[in-house]
Amino acid sequence: MKTLRNLVVLATAALAIGIIAVFISTGNIVKSDEVTVIRFGHGAAETNERHLAIMKFKELVEKRSHGAMEVQVYPSEQLGSEAEMIESVTFNDLQMVASSAFSQYDQRISVFELPYLFDSYEEAWSVLDSEIGQEVAKPFLEDNLRILAYFENGFRHVTSNVPIQSPKDLNGLKIRTPEFPLSVSTFKALGANPTPMAFGELYMALQQGTVDAQENPVANTYASKFNEVQDYLNMTAHQYMPLPVAISEEFWKTLTSEEQEILEASARESAQFHRDLLRENEGSMIRELQESGMQVVEPDKEAFRKKAEGVYEAYKNRFGEEFVDTVLKAVE
Repeated sequence: MKTLRNLVVLATAALAIGIIAVFISTGNIVKSDEVTVIRFGHGAAETNERHLAIMKFKELVEKRSHGAMEVQVYPSEQLGSEAEMIESVTFNDLQMVASSAFSQYDQRISVFELPYLFDSYEEAWSVLDSEIGQEVAKPFLEDNLRILAYFENGFRHVTSNVPIQSPKDLNGLKIRTPEFPLSVSTFKALGANPTPMAFGELYMALQQGTVDAQENPVANTYASKFNEVQDYLNMTAHQYMPLPVAISEEFWKTLTSEEQEILEASARESAQFHRDLLRENEGSMIRELQESGMQVVEPDKEAFRKKAEGVYEAYKNRFGEEFVDTVLKAVE
């Protein structure tokens, strides 16, 4: 009896192995060790359109790969500051990142952030999606960063506890900026006292009075509830800032051409999804901020534009007049 029972067990095991082999060979299931996992970090809150766009990217990739690729999303600086997450991608410790902090590796990408460069979203998208956007992205390959698409960060506006109607209202104002040289230069030119700081520290800094003001796109102000610690939304639109999405080049080279095509197509589609979503929602976000008690100020943009002209000359001196003029010509 014992021998018979052992034979039954062995036969059952053999049958199970045979069934699994059939499923795997026909592609109906995918072994866990065959799933390509992509860890994707970003700094925005889960209520932010950025997160929704990255979740769209996840949906597209997993659907198009039939589950052979899995995108794990880490919002709200869970994996470190934006600068730290980009560094993790350069070391291939993190596969993907969406961030504004790429200028730490090549400051020429900041050309898109020159003050008052673009007059509309469509103008910015046209330049970013052109050959210029591709050319600006190329140097990052040297740091293991392949930029797949430019998501939306949008036009930046100042929030404060005093109305900002002209550049003189910025004089001496301690304003938090990202840790980007061009942002610091812009607000120095406008007469403010720029104070670089990680985004994750900003709400507390405003609440405690460490800084007096901050500048961000409407979506970031709304999602991070800066209206709780700031009284005025000043529609300065002083900079447009794209949001590059990058993947580790080392990781990229391990993928098949089909997987690469899936990621590129999904990144481009998600980028436009992000752009359209922000455009659709920005008006309602402003209205909700007003309803919460925040006052919206429409300042004299031309006065700000003139005050910031010196930033262009400094940028040309550093990176070459021809490079900047090529971008300016594309904008025209």
